[in-house]
Amino acid sequence: MARKKREPETAVIGSVTHDGRGIADVSGKKVFVSGALEGETVRFQRRKRRRNYDEAQLLEVIEPSADRIEPRCAVFGACGGCSLQHISADNQRLIKQRTLADSLQRIGRVEPDSWLDPLYDDSADGGWHYRRRARLAVKDVAAKGRVLVGFREAHAPYVCDMHRCEVLAHPVDDLIDPLSQLIEGMSISNRLPQIEVAVADNVITLVFRVLDPPSDADMAAIVEFAGKHKVQVSLQTGGPGTIQAVDTGVASIPLQYALPEFSVNIEFGATDFVQVNGPVNRLMVSKAVELLDVGESHRVLDLYCGIGNFSLPLARRAGYVLGVEGEAHQVSRGQQNAALNNIENCEFRQADLNEIDGREAWLKKGWDRLLLDPARSGAQEVIANIGTVGAPRIVYVSCHPGTLARDAGILVHEQGYKLEAAGIIDMFPHTGHVESIAVFQKG
Repeated sequence: MARKKREPETAVIGSVTHDGRGIADVSGKKVFVSGALEGETVRFQRRKRRRNYDEAQLLEVIEPSADRIEPRCAVFGACGGCSLQHISADNQRLIKQRTLADSLQRIGRVEPDSWLDPLYDDSADGGWHYRRRARLAVKDVAAKGRVLVGFREAHAPYVCDMHRCEVLAHPVDDLIDPLSQLIEGMSISNRLPQIEVAVADNVITLVFRVLDPPSDADMAAIVEFAGKHKVQVSLQTGGPGTIQAVDTGVASIPLQYALPEFSVNIEFGATDFVQVNGPVNRLMVSKAVELLDVGESHRVLDLYCGIGNFSLPLARRAGYVLGVEGEAHQVSRGQQNAALNNIENCEFRQADLNEIDGREAWLKKGWDRLLLDPARSGAQEVIANIGTVGAPRIVYVSCHPGTLARDAGILVHEQGYKLEAAGIIDMFPHTGHVESIAVFQKG
């Protein structure tokens, strides 16, 4: 039996999700329409039917919202890198604020005593060209007649056919086509699946993931490219330990970013985790230190500390800081950064924070302050042992409002903390990522 053709429909959008999908109620069933805004009348076509909701493609905006703007990027809608470029910046932040508030209330059954002002880059070009870290996909596509370099498509696993990127940091935003042309001429054009981008304050490094060794001609082309565009290039043949810098005749420079408010410079590797938005990271670190209310006598525990993004600035204010991280190479990098900055009151140690049970000696050191910056899965095991930590004041930096809300509910309803304040951090403008910060006080 032939499947019934999905006909276009018209509806009014009642609300919008954090990732830019409008929600319409059609005959009692929710329909998520990508790219539609609250209050708009739109034509759409359902493309996926599910039991409790359907997903639809936006065909036409009949009555647009006042918050709708013209996307800056030529491939917006096709590229999966951004989903909110059609929404004004203020409204993007409002949507993220609502997402955080809804998560705290619905999941954690908590509400902050006060809301913090959103943290965002308010400079003239703030919100654009902010991505200093990215992973670009690469695919030699015969049907296109060229090598595609960029992010994946929004609704398919294919590499988006793009020529520049409005959110990649300068000058990598303009290197999409030059990279495509470079790889197109290489003997391993179909054996180079991705490029890691790292834009530091002082240098740019590109890491080419190669599945086969480049030829001598390939290496010569890479060296020429690096010199012309003033970038460092490394090759990665396997795991992170296989990354090797390409000898271009110029000595490689360690990547660095500065936190000048604390007289701290942090070195990082091209594949190390760092916050992607430099200006917003500076605002976030300053706000976290302010909210922790750190004094010279305080002992501070920084969990999920990475390479020292919070630990080292905190050490400029506190008596002692211990940073704990699960990955050994990040712990080593943190120790090196402490030495680089002549900071002697900050130590780093390795521990799997998803496996702690409260018997760890370092948990029981009488901590005055606790900073948490976990991955998307949150800090559930740490929260379960918060009584052992004993810190009366906690700042929690989150990249997922759902797990923050879950952990906040436990802290408030089971551990006797009060949620003093919370707010969003617009670390990823034009995307649905919701970063946030919250401060808790015991008693």
